[in-house]
Parts: sequence; C-alpha cells; structure tokens
Amino acid sequence: MTERKKKRFIAGATCPQCKAMDTLMLFIENNVEKVECVQCGHHMAQPEQQVAKASRAAEQVIGVFKPD
Repeated sequence: MTERKKKRFIAGATCPQCKAMDTLMLFIENNVEKVECVQCGHHMAQPEQQVAKASRAAEQVIGVFKPD
C-alpha cells in the first residue's frame, strides 16, 4: 500500500493537459515527488536519479569556500 503525505496545492500553476488553474497537487509517494491534477487526473513525477545526475554533469565549479 502506498501512502501519500503532505498534499499541497501549487498556487497559480496550470495543468499542462486540461489547462485548469490551481488544480495541481504536490505530494511525496515512495520517496518520489509527484504532481497530480485533481480535475483531470494528469500526473507527473520527478526524474530518475540517473537523469538528474546526468543533467548536472556539465556544471563547472568556480571555487570552493573554506572558512578558516
């Protein structure tokens, strides 16, 4: 059984499918952030960890701050 916790609506957000405003609900399910439209049921999930890591591979570090 999956458990949804802390359902929060995203103010001002528009559903990409039905174009309804203020109907997107953000929640965490099995440690994955998900967004669901309460009007049409359209849902989205955060990208896989591998995809997120690959997108950050091109970033460059300018410097590292080390306080004395």
